[in-house]
Amino acid sequence: MKNSGYLSGSYGVFDVAGPVMVGPSSSHTAGAARLGKMARMLAHNSVRSVEFRLYGSFAQTYMGHGTDKALLAGILGFEPWDERLRESFRYAQEMGVEYSFVPCTGPSEGENVSENIHPNTVRFLITAQNGEKFDITGCSVGGGKVRIVNLNGIAVSFTGESPILVTRHYDSPGIIASITALLYQSRLNIGNMRVNRKRQSDTADMYLEIDGSVPQEIVGRIREIPGMISVILMQ
Repeated sequence: MKNSGYLSGSYGVFDVAGPVMVGPSSSHTAGAARLGKMARMLAHNSVRSVEFRLYGSFAQTYMGHGTDKALLAGILGFEPWDERLRESFRYAQEMGVEYSFVPCTGPSEGENVSENIHPNTVRFLITAQNGEKFDITGCSVGGGKVRIVNLNGIAVSFTGESPILVTRHYDSPGIIASITALLYQSRLNIGNMRVNRKRQSDTADMYLEIDGSVPQEIVGRIREIPGMISVILMQ
């Protein structure tokens, strides 16, 4: 298999040894639980239902390796080392979270999944409690490390190692400039930025990877910008 860049980055002794987790596999359980929790955070920590579309080895071995339980545990907000992971099906039923798992052999037309699919890939189709929809794709790249590669139609590359801001706003002049001006005033540098405009709803989703911690005061001021629909900060 070609090195697609998913495994780039520095690794320490604890990365090699593996993360603290409920087993059996760092990629199929710890990484899956982390992906689920990140998807939950990107959906405002509010999940009514979720469809997990599984690709590569996730699709082939998800029941045997406990990937299904781990993904669902993350969606419920559990950490990879939480013993409740083993009984996530029961907890989901108690919490009223609907779920389904769909093994996929490859991307269908119109899907936000690259043709060059990482072996451990999952697409989350989430409906929040208020009915809002979220479409998130991520990969478990080994040793419990993960990468979000698509967010509501925006191609991203988020590992959780740097803070990100995710905004949804009406597609009006000046909103992006107002956001970047606030970050500039706080001496925060934008390492990466992507925007996806949705013509059918006159809205836009934006992803910003930030160099440095983002104060909650700035997040509050961004929320106050006229035309802003939602703002998510992941430190």
